[in-house]
Amino acid sequence: MKPYRVTVNLELTAKCNALCVMCPREAIVAPRPMRVDVLRQVVERLDPRDVYRVVVAGYGEPTTHPRFAECVALLRAAPVRIDMVSNGQLLDEERLALLDGVLHTLIVSFSSVDPEVYRSVHVNLDQQRVMHNIVQAQARLRHTRLAISLTPLAACLPSLERTIGWLRGHGVTRLTMSPTLYDRAGALHEHDDPGARLRELIARHGLRSQEFDFVPSLRDVFGQWRCNRHRCLPRNAALPIAADGSYQYCFNDVAHAHAIGHVAAMSVREALAQRERMPALAGLCDGCNVRGRYGLRELACALNGYLRRETGL
Repeated sequence: MKPYRVTVNLELTAKCNALCVMCPREAIVAPRPMRVDVLRQVVERLDPRDVYRVVVAGYGEPTTHPRFAECVALLRAAPVRIDMVSNGQLLDEERLALLDGVLHTLIVSFSSVDPEVYRSVHVNLDQQRVMHNIVQAQARLRHTRLAISLTPLAACLPSLERTIGWLRGHGVTRLTMSPTLYDRAGALHEHDDPGARLRELIARHGLRSQEFDFVPSLRDVFGQWRCNRHRCLPRNAALPIAADGSYQYCFNDVAHAHAIGHVAAMSVREALAQRERMPALAGLCDGCNVRGRYGLRELACALNGYLRRETGL
């Protein structure tokens, strides 16, 4: 197998302090934090020939890990780029200081400046506290970039312009949005999939399309496509590692029911090789709205945007 690189989606913990409407938390079985010794094994498996970047995310909130400071210290030794996604609730000055320089990019998920919209989407979080932490992160981070992941739910779109205005008014300019409303293997049922509208909004407001963060190079994309019988680019571009240390077939396998192997016994390259031999999983893939999303037309749109970004045209 000729090498290609993927993004590792690292679940530092499956536990969360939020009850976000888009999260299929009811499917998460026995949520737990990752053991520190397991995280050490993960870091040892991160070979730059196989891994382009690590996104600390999963289905939990990383900052709730009971040994968060130790985890950050271990991630500092990683030989690849480390990013982290957070809901922002616990990003106080102490945690920001820990993360500054360890992360390449800190990504905060944010739905809306409209209090009612925020409460309905980011359930159980304090909007004012999160907004304060975003402002503090923008002011205090010196070596780590701050980015905001704007929630692409239909309920958030009417207030999107005001939300963007507030963020940019506080100096936050790296604003991203997914062009796909990911339906977590059928767990989220929106009546209308606003994919085309999302691309139009991303272009109109000068946002960064999140799909580009999973494209290390066109050569890698070709390798991901050529080496996999299952033509699902979102799946092939990322390799999830669950909080128990197991490699996962797909990020949309919320219940972690299709583990490939464990970091203690298997390298990233071995996990990729094993996954490439696996067929589509009907019970998981049939209910996913991402499957088949990247046909020729969608690939052309993504490629055009990627080339424009890389060439500055």
